[in-house]
Amino acid sequence: MHNPEHRVQTTKKLLREALMTLLAEKPLRSITVKELCLRAKLNRGTFYAHYADVYDLLDRIEAEMEADFFAALEPMLSAAGQLTPPKVTKKVFECIEANADLCRVTIGPFGDKEFGRKLLRESKNSVAQSCRQYFPDADEWQINAYFTFIAGGCFALMERWIREGMVESSAVLADAAQQIMESGIAFLRRKA
Repeated sequence: MHNPEHRVQTTKKLLREALMTLLAEKPLRSITVKELCLRAKLNRGTFYAHYADVYDLLDRIEAEMEADFFAALEPMLSAAGQLTPPKVTKKVFECIEANADLCRVTIGPFGDKEFGRKLLRESKNSVAQSCRQYFPDADEWQINAYFTFIAGGCFALMERWIREGMVESSAVLADAAQQIMESGIAFLRRKA
């Protein structure tokens, strides 16, 4: 017997792959359901059983990544937990690696730039809340400067990693990002 849940997951995977391939070629507004279904080798009825249109499909893909992304940040917000930047950084890079197709498209010429900005805006609130909790003497200017510097560097590192084909593992990237955040220029003096 066929497992219906497996079939649904396979269908969603095929549609996601087809959409990511098409988004690498052209903007979302130029992608039709018919074209998407041809690429995924599925019929339109199957598509409409799950999604209203291609915008709905992209919205749901982004929502899944967003949920994973904020789940990775959760340990920073736990009042009972300890501030564990290495674990958080590792989970964030694992989330990016698991959603490499979406991230690749997002930073590409036809990607949803607002999605990336939204993740940054919302993660800023999480980081600021955590900094206020663990560094009560830091003022808002310091917290904002810290976030701007760290987020900009991590985003540039992530973007480079994706553009170069993600050769290194997410663990290697997370470790490098963490070392750079913690030790700054001393990172460059370390032997590999």
